[in-house]
Amino acid sequence: MTVKYLKHGKPDVERAEDDAKTRQIVEATLADIQARGDTAVRALSEKFDGYTPDAFRLTQAQIDELIAQLTPQELHDIKFAQEQVRTFAQAQRASMTDIEVETMPGVILGHKNIPVQSVGCYVPGGKFPMVASAHMSVATASVAGVPRIIACTPPFNGKPNPGVIAAMHLGGAHEIYVLGGIQAVGAMAIGTETIEPVHMLVGPGNAFVAEAKRQLFGRVGIDLFAGPTETMVIADDTVDAEICATDLLGQAEHGYNSPAVLLTNSEKLARETLVEIDRLLEILPTRDTASVSWADYGEVIVCDTYDEMLAVANDIASEHVQVMTDRDDWFLEHMTCYGALFLGARTNVSKGDKIIGTNHTLPTKKAGRYTGGLWVGKFLKTHSYQRILTDDAATMIGEYGSRLCIRAGSVGHAEQCNVRVRRYGGVNVPYGEAAPYRNRQDQ
Repeated sequence: MTVKYLKHGKPDVERAEDDAKTRQIVEATLADIQARGDTAVRALSEKFDGYTPDAFRLTQAQIDELIAQLTPQELHDIKFAQEQVRTFAQAQRASMTDIEVETMPGVILGHKNIPVQSVGCYVPGGKFPMVASAHMSVATASVAGVPRIIACTPPFNGKPNPGVIAAMHLGGAHEIYVLGGIQAVGAMAIGTETIEPVHMLVGPGNAFVAEAKRQLFGRVGIDLFAGPTETMVIADDTVDAEICATDLLGQAEHGYNSPAVLLTNSEKLARETLVEIDRLLEILPTRDTASVSWADYGEVIVCDTYDEMLAVANDIASEHVQVMTDRDDWFLEHMTCYGALFLGARTNVSKGDKIIGTNHTLPTKKAGRYTGGLWVGKFLKTHSYQRILTDDAATMIGEYGSRLCIRAGSVGHAEQCNVRVRRYGGVNVPYGEAAPYRNRQDQ
């Protein structure tokens, strides 16, 4: 395999050091919230956001007032985007059915899909008001049937952002808090004097939010580890440098640590893209962020073959993978590790982020190796049940269970089976012994 790096990002060792610093800050902050509740949350909000309202939870009157600040077109755009997300989520929900089967006469097995009972949705918004994140988490949870949905978003320029609040409300949030960062995630998971804790946390965020979710996992469920945005462009010479550079920088503007990778089999395209990135960084309004992100986390990788490109892409397991080649369907068929695919030059990541209907909360830091992104199924728990209806079935299953339990040394388990063999089958099994083998058609 020939894989050439024309540009490397920050070494893994330095990235690990950054992660360690973040981990320490988050650990101390969560401990403070645990100890001091609302007092800690208020102090953190003042420190990081300069925002200390009488109450962080918005009243219905405040929500109505914020929505009224939007123009009819702005409100229409939000509703249109939300409808796309809701439509796809409804189709996904319809694919998840409860089942019940009779595996043998008198033995009934089944499962039910039950919504998580309370969910905390984090909607980023300190740097960019992430209106779309409200659709992705709140509306999707609503489609799943979650009975209590709370949503937190930081203030934008010192006050609630009307677009984000509108999206939360229209999406189906039952409680809306203007609260950001670690303090929001911690308050939702741990609980305070005024915020009842939830069973599950969802939503993207910066490195601190992602780390907070990681540390809180187990205490509550989480959707996935969704940290700083990652993007990969897989391209060959069917596309040009302008479109590759635009798509890379479009995600690099998210934050100072947003990896952006060009993976190609055309060294010519790779070098032209490097030049084009430099040109675009001169005119991009968000270049202060994007330039640092590209300098520290940008990579350009050149492979000889499509098979090599596939292997590298699956190893990196990027959050967003944009495929612009002469064989996009081949990558769709063979890619196994990623957050979401964006196929063809007509498609792009921002369409998925904002409007098209798929969910933009996606796995980062190689989590795409073992999980997909947020979807309606993340809000549902699949629980099994069983029922035995006849004496004959109770006896037969009991006999098998008795022998298997005794073989494992679990006498108490065996007796659960034996008592039913005696009662429903009339077989006198000595206490603590295995049920006897009998001449039956099933044996």
